[in-house]
Amino acid sequence: MAKLSSVAAFAILISLLLFSAACTAQLSTSTFYDKTCPKALATIRNSIRRAVSRERRMAASLIRLHFHDCFVQGCDASILLEDSASITSEENALQNKDSVRGFDVIEDAKAEVEKLCPGVVSCADILAVAARDASVAVSGPSWNVKLGRRDSTTANLDEAKRDLPLFTASLDDLLSLFGAKGLNARDMVALSGSHTIGQAQCGLFRNRIYNNGSDIDANFARTRQRGCPAASSPQADAKLAALDLVTPNSFDNNYFKNLIQKKGLLESDQVLLSGGSTDSIVTEYSKNPKTFRSDFASAMIKMGDIGPLTGSAGKIRRICRLVN
Repeated sequence: MAKLSSVAAFAILISLLLFSAACTAQLSTSTFYDKTCPKALATIRNSIRRAVSRERRMAASLIRLHFHDCFVQGCDASILLEDSASITSEENALQNKDSVRGFDVIEDAKAEVEKLCPGVVSCADILAVAARDASVAVSGPSWNVKLGRRDSTTANLDEAKRDLPLFTASLDDLLSLFGAKGLNARDMVALSGSHTIGQAQCGLFRNRIYNNGSDIDANFARTRQRGCPAASSPQADAKLAALDLVTPNSFDNNYFKNLIQKKGLLESDQVLLSGGSTDSIVTEYSKNPKTFRSDFASAMIKMGDIGPLTGSAGKIRRICRLVN
């Protein structure tokens, strides 16, 4: 019995060590797939370039998709999972409903990589690489994407509802939500700068452009009213407007210049310059595009480190929207 107990104890110890190693494993450098799938990054890059070439707006959508993934359960591709008997999709959260997009682009990139090396490259890594490549495709900054993430087998709708910022978020709300993920005020403002590209639905900014508030330029509000009727309806609510009216398809620092002129389209944009602690960061970025680009790249790397599954945790999903 003593011998059996020793064997059992040793087995338990080994299991604990393996579990610990899996939990503490870190993301690797951009050379992670050099031996197992050497053409993976080039294949993803070409796929994303084609998608953004077809639709410029897709660059913003892919960056947002990565952000909305990382803020829920970490960067594990859980946002890509669709509703099933065992999964309630994170798409059902208000912050994602009818607005988060780019799923087909990621699925297409995954399919191309699967042809080269089946079961090797995770959907979570493809999503992280796609965000970087999307930025580059619209003249935005590049950065070295850490790799080695694995895919979740679950989604978390409740966490999506709780942890993703709303378009009505106050500055304190934003700082709290980002802070909970290990991102500071500077990271938050830099990441918000991705709104220099992309579009928003009328239903998200109608109240702001019609409420005659002192935090919005009157001429800007009237301009946006032309494409966003005062009366709500499904058709009207879905109408789109560029987040940056001046250079909507170029990754630049004009977003911050807009905020200084009280031309932030969403409430959660303008609160970054509203007499609070982030005013100085907005002003700095409006004057120094190089600093903004550098900080954005650093913040994206930092965001990509949020709670990844590594080592033996998670799976490599063959199809991103489904659990194997």
